[in-house]
Amino acid sequence: MDFRLSEEQEIVRRTVREFAERVIGPRVRELDEKQEFPLDIMKQLGEMGFLGVLIPPEYGGAGMSTHDYALIIEELSRVDGSIGLSVAAHNSLCTGHIFLTGSEEQKRKYIPALASGKHIGAWSLTEPTAGSDAGGTRTTAVKNGTGWVLNGSKTFTTHGGVGDVCVVFAVTDPTQKKKGISAFILERGMKGFRAGKKEDKLGCRASDTSEVIMEDCHVPADAVLGAPGHGFIDAMKVLDGGRISIAALAVGMAQGAFDASLKYARQREQFQQPISSFQSIQWYLADMATRIEAARLLTWRAAMLKDAGAPYSKEAAMAKLHAGETSVWVADRAVQIHGGYGFIKDFPVEKFYRDVKICTIGEGTSEIQRLVIARHLLGERDR
Repeated sequence: MDFRLSEEQEIVRRTVREFAERVIGPRVRELDEKQEFPLDIMKQLGEMGFLGVLIPPEYGGAGMSTHDYALIIEELSRVDGSIGLSVAAHNSLCTGHIFLTGSEEQKRKYIPALASGKHIGAWSLTEPTAGSDAGGTRTTAVKNGTGWVLNGSKTFTTHGGVGDVCVVFAVTDPTQKKKGISAFILERGMKGFRAGKKEDKLGCRASDTSEVIMEDCHVPADAVLGAPGHGFIDAMKVLDGGRISIAALAVGMAQGAFDASLKYARQREQFQQPISSFQSIQWYLADMATRIEAARLLTWRAAMLKDAGAPYSKEAAMAKLHAGETSVWVADRAVQIHGGYGFIKDFPVEKFYRDVKICTIGEGTSEIQRLVIARHLLGERDR
C-alpha cells in the first residue's frame, strides 16, 4: 500500500484544517460549556460537501473515498472532537445505512437533503438493556393493516434531539432473535416519535446525544429500511465502516493533544530552561508521535481496503481498537506534560482528555473490537 497522499488529498486536508482552525477553533470552549449543537457549522460543512462525503454525486454527495473521509474526520477532530463525532455519525451511520440498504425511492427521498446538510441524520441502535449486546433489542414493531406500529426507547443516540431523519431498529419477529430485527426510517414530527432526555456527557458535549422514544408510532410500510429481519445484519455492516471514522476521530484528537503538548513543551520553562530539554518530556513526545502515526496508518489501511472493495472488518476493528486506546494514552500524557495547567480549562488538553474516552466506547467498545478481531483470527464468522 502507498500511504502517500495525492495532491487532491493534500488540498482536502488543508481546506478542512483551515476551516476547523478559523471557524470552529474560536468557539470550541463555548460550545463545550453550553453543550450547544452547532447547527450553523454543520450547515457550512454540508455546503462544503462534508456531510455526504461517500455519497455519489447523483444523490447530491461529494463522491469521495473512504481515505478522504478519514482525513476530513481527523482534521475536524484535531480541533474539536464534538464536530468530528457529529460528522462521523451523520455520514457513516444514518446516511451510510440508507445508502447501503435503502431502496432507490428511499435514497432519492432522504439522501440529497442529508448529504447537503439540509437535514441532520440520527441512528438509534442502543437501548438501556441492549448496549454491546445489540441483539437484545426490545423495541418492537408490530404490523398492522397499513404499516407498522413502533413502541420502545433508545438511548445514546447521536443527534437524537436534533435529527431530522432517524434510522431506528425494532424487533419485528421475536421468534427469530437477531434475525427478527428490522430497521426503519423515521422522520421528525411523526406522531408518537420524539426525543427524550438529552445526556449530560463527560466529553464531546457539543455533539447532541439523546434518548429517542416511540409510543404507538405508526409508520408506513415503505419506512422499512432494507429487507425485513435484516436490520441487525445490516447494522453490523454499517458499524464496520463507522469504525474507520471513529478511528480517524481518535487519531485527530490525539494529534490535537500532541500538537498542544509540543507547543507547550517548547514554551514552558522550569529550572531556567524549556521543559522540552528534559529527557522525560522528550520521551513522552517521541512515544506520543510514534503511537499516533501507527494509529493513523492502521486507519488509512482499513480505509484503503474498503475503497478497494476488499474485506476490511478485521482491519477496521484493529484500527478503532488501537486508535481509541492510543488517543486515551496520548491525552493522559498531554495533561501530564502540562502539569497543573493541564487540569484547567484554559488549555485545550483538558478537553481532549475528556473527549477521547468516547473512542473506546462508541460504535463498539474496545472489548467488542477484540472480540471481532479474535473471531477473524480464529476463522469464525463475525456476528
